[in-house]
Amino acid sequence: MNVEITMEKIGAGHLMRLKGDVDMNTSPDVRNGLGEVFKQAGLKALVINLSGVRYMDSSGIATLVEAMQNCMKKGMKLRLVELSPSVRDVFELARLSSIFEIFPSVNEATAGL
Repeated sequence: MNVEITMEKIGAGHLMRLKGDVDMNTSPDVRNGLGEVFKQAGLKALVINLSGVRYMDSSGIATLVEAMQNCMKKGMKLRLVELSPSVRDVFELARLSSIFEIFPSVNEATAGL
């Protein structure tokens, strides 16, 4: 299955919504979308909504870790929101829920940005 990527400007940041599977076949598409975000100057945050992601493998996780590293280099915040149950399980198994900032909603993630 493909991944659908939608982008939306929110205040001083960007909201990326992913829908579908984020795996070794679709991770390059997500990386390309992230690359477009990182080309923009003056952004303070990147919020990634994962509510529509049914499946994520290690390449999807690696893509998000890479995004976090790029955000840190640019002085941006990376916030993940609305993790689907299957993605939340993967994050908990990999103990990533303590590394990423995870919020239950976009409103909560964007408060104070």
